[in-house]
Amino acid sequence: MPGLAVPVGLLRIFRALFYLCLTCAAILAAPAQAQRLEHFLSAFPPAELFPGADRLGPPEGKPLAARAYAGNTPLGYVYLTTDVVNTRGYSSKPIDVIVGLADTGRIASARLVEHHEPIVLIGIPQSKVDAFIQGYVGLNFIESPPRHGAPPPVDIISGATVTLMVIGDSITRSAIAVARGHGIGGPAPATGATAAATSAPPARQVDLTLGPVQSWQTLLDNGAVRRLHLSVADVNQAFAQTGRADAAARPETSDPTDTFIDLYAALVSVPTIGRSLLGDTVWQHLAGRLQPGQQALLVAGNGAYSFKGSGYVRGGIFDRVEIIQQDGSFRFRDRNHQRLADVAAPGAPSFAEVALFVVPDDAAFEPTAPWRLQLMVQRVLSVQDKAFVTFDLPYDLPQAYTQPVPGAAATSSAPAAAAAGDELPAADDAPSALWKQIWHAKQGQVAILAIGLAVLVGIFFFQDQLARRPILYDRMRLAFLAFALFWIGWYAQAQLSVVNVLTFTTALRTEFRWDAFLMDPLVFIMWCATAISMVFWNRGAFCGWLCPFGALQELSNRLAKRLGLKQVTVPHGVNTRLATLKYVIFLLLFGVSLYDLAVAERLSEIEPFKTSIILRFVRDWPFVVFAVALLVAGLFIERFFCRYLCPLGAALAIPARLRIFNWLRRYHECGNPCQRCNVECPVQAIEPTGGINPNECIQCLHCQMLYHHEGKCPHLIQKKAKRERRRAPPQEAVLQRMPNPRADAAPSSNP
Repeated sequence: MPGLAVPVGLLRIFRALFYLCLTCAAILAAPAQAQRLEHFLSAFPPAELFPGADRLGPPEGKPLAARAYAGNTPLGYVYLTTDVVNTRGYSSKPIDVIVGLADTGRIASARLVEHHEPIVLIGIPQSKVDAFIQGYVGLNFIESPPRHGAPPPVDIISGATVTLMVIGDSITRSAIAVARGHGIGGPAPATGATAAATSAPPARQVDLTLGPVQSWQTLLDNGAVRRLHLSVADVNQAFAQTGRADAAARPETSDPTDTFIDLYAALVSVPTIGRSLLGDTVWQHLAGRLQPGQQALLVAGNGAYSFKGSGYVRGGIFDRVEIIQQDGSFRFRDRNHQRLADVAAPGAPSFAEVALFVVPDDAAFEPTAPWRLQLMVQRVLSVQDKAFVTFDLPYDLPQAYTQPVPGAAATSSAPAAAAAGDELPAADDAPSALWKQIWHAKQGQVAILAIGLAVLVGIFFFQDQLARRPILYDRMRLAFLAFALFWIGWYAQAQLSVVNVLTFTTALRTEFRWDAFLMDPLVFIMWCATAISMVFWNRGAFCGWLCPFGALQELSNRLAKRLGLKQVTVPHGVNTRLATLKYVIFLLLFGVSLYDLAVAERLSEIEPFKTSIILRFVRDWPFVVFAVALLVAGLFIERFFCRYLCPLGAALAIPARLRIFNWLRRYHECGNPCQRCNVECPVQAIEPTGGINPNECIQCLHCQMLYHHEGKCPHLIQKKAKRERRRAPPQEAVLQRMPNPRADAAPSSNP
């Protein structure tokens, strides 16, 4: 059909954009980390980055740092904190500080060079932030190491608590890491075999065996659950030790023996611990959400002080708790959090607060290595001033929940090695892979989705019989869209995304592993069904029936029509040009993913799927406003996002030419002269010539309903009229058979 052809000029544009993306990715694939530090170094004179320096050497070593010189005399190192430690603030983006570290270990300079913190950008003068950072200049954390739980060495500015704590913490820990890595204040860094030995992977890993449920007391006794108990007296004493008289003068007024906070933490991504504390149902749901290697923590608390605070409500971040492991640290955001009613372990007490936290994707966290949960306690001194102290809850995963790393080099004596070997399960008793456990736990959801897909296949295979019954067709479509939105989307959270496409293509180029894609059974099944359906029905099976956000758009548009909202008709030429935007967006995302998948994932937020479907609009307000704006546009232009902006729809449309079947039926009169299907197509996928554009068609079957409708299709209306004319008797015969009243009433002439 002529309507199926793609303009040659458009194909050339797409081809040019694709090669441009590949070229950009190849150029940007250089060591970006060194270039980033070099960029900041070249932006300032050497003396501003390190007092007394007249030149800087190239960035080198690990951690990455540039040598500062005065003539030929080395003075110290200049480095970027985000190259050394992983610290992020309210924005979840890096806060870049350039630090000059002298060979004595003293911090010689510090300068904030880039950040995206809204709290610092709005409401806090830059001068105050600079003054806070300058408070670290002159400190020497090699001679005077910071004590865990001690207050920050520089007073925090009220109103930017988390941001400035992140900055101060990054300066402190990065200075220690750079000093250790470059041999400042100690022995030179290890090289060769010694370095290889010190950087060897951990000897043990998490045991993925799903053991029996353990009681609360058992978990406490073996260290799977760790506790931090603070009384009112403990907190008052900590503030008194800060040296701030104003903070000590405002003690907690309740009984000193009362509980200020009774805090508990556990690593619930370990199967046995998670099952015991969360219960089977919550644990199975969590196991289905976690990506390979991703961890989750449970935090529960009682007492007068809340470990959650209210920061996650205002800014989406839990500012009172921080996870610290070696040189890295991270905080949780609202999207990493799930509120729980209570702890399921037998014998567990009731808690005022129970939170399930998933470790952020971009955070480095080794579950078998020691870590600590740092609790920040704040004391309000005035409207503009607060004081802070921190307390540590250390955690070390008990060895009973770990097992030796297969193939790890033996570093212990023979008896110890034998003991470790005894802990290995026999071949027959080895636990099944984690993805198999997840599939087994989600058997019910898999069955429901399989039934839904079978119903959809039936709809397509018997589309003619369904389309001949307009009312049944409309009700069946409404029911399936509701299933896609409420069950597939909001309940099962099986919304597909362009991120899945980018992850898959990246895996093909790097290290492809099936188990990484099998971790989420519903998403895997949805992808398999979508891939198979493209051979039969293009992208229409997913975009038109299975996509939760597409269903949300169509259902909301139907409601808008019921309320009388006037629909906007986009001219055909404008619609065709706007439809190319989604292909440009996808190609740009694909090109960026070749350089950095993490950056492409962040740019993929142009999809409102995470906000509207996964997080159900419980997110930072800019994301919610963007998703709602797209839905509002869809009230006037049906499926506005699908038609013009959806990169996933573009990715699925590109292989549309692979389709080997054509299920949509047309008449010769379609398009010439009849334009009814063209006018009524919800996504304007039918050309004025009558042809159906497979790249834009969502297989909603509305045109097939018109195809069979004898009251709407002009072609069928004409055929029906012709049939009725054939069945009508000739007019002469009708006149001959008609009675003559006058003749019947005349008297007989016969005698």
